[in-house]
Amino acid sequence: MHSEEIVINVSIVEDDELIRDGISTLLSHRQEFNLLGSFGRCEDLLDTLEEITPDIILMDIDLPGISGIEGIKLVKEKFPAIDILVLTVHENDDMVFEALCAGACGYLTKNIDSGRLLESIRDVHNGGSPMSTNIARMVVKSFQRNQHSPLTGRETEVLNLLSRGKSYKMIADDIFIDKETVRTHIKNIYRKLEVHSKADAIEKALKQKLI
Repeated sequence: MHSEEIVINVSIVEDDELIRDGISTLLSHRQEFNLLGSFGRCEDLLDTLEEITPDIILMDIDLPGISGIEGIKLVKEKFPAIDILVLTVHENDDMVFEALCAGACGYLTKNIDSGRLLESIRDVHNGGSPMSTNIARMVVKSFQRNQHSPLTGRETEVLNLLSRGKSYKMIADDIFIDKETVRTHIKNIYRKLEVHSKADAIEKALKQKLI
């Protein structure tokens, strides 16, 4: 008796037409995948989700209108059972963690080869969380941060943003606090790390894996 062939329903959100068509063609040539729409914008996907309900959405991040991160949140709010696999050119920590926190279950960069992409879609369908090697390394590194840090979670966040060259105002805007609160956090960071400058704080934090 033949076991029934499992078909994975996939939708694509990608604003680059060439890439979108390439992935669509790749999926269309495989019987195990059923392409349920390819879209250039999140808005177009969201408008049709009630009707199509895919198993997996391949989601770009840098999109016109609603961003991929916002799109992930909106999809997961209404359809928590849909898995979302990010496929993007972005490799910075912020984007990766924002996407994963928003509800993405995997994160791939666009230089992935077609065989690996198909394998990753199957992996997601089987409950996995595929990630490009460099992304996986970044995630692992974040978990290896010093668990005995003297800094609070908020102070770590502030120092992290400071280490990326952000000004007090930018940090305040990023994490929705006022500039004076940022200043207070930085004073506390200097006191706890026993340093007197931004450069020393960052150097010590990196050495001790606090950020």
